Amino acid sequence: MEKNVGGIDRVLRVVIGVALIGAAATGEIGAWGWIGVLPLLTGLFSFCGAYKLLGLSTCPRKNA
Repeated sequence: MEKNVGGIDRVLRVVIGVALIGAAATGEIGAWGWIGVLPLLTGLFSFCGAYKLLGLSTCPRKNA
């Protein structure tokens, strides 16, 4: 897997994922909050399948 999630995008995914999981675990929101696992994992692994399909990347470009 080639990294395609970088910088601020990665931090935001982890924060949003943890917030959704925490809210679901405490009962503040419904079970749909467990969807926070997806942004959390994409942030931790720096890879997003949707970005790959769309040909996008937020990682800094590597110099040749």
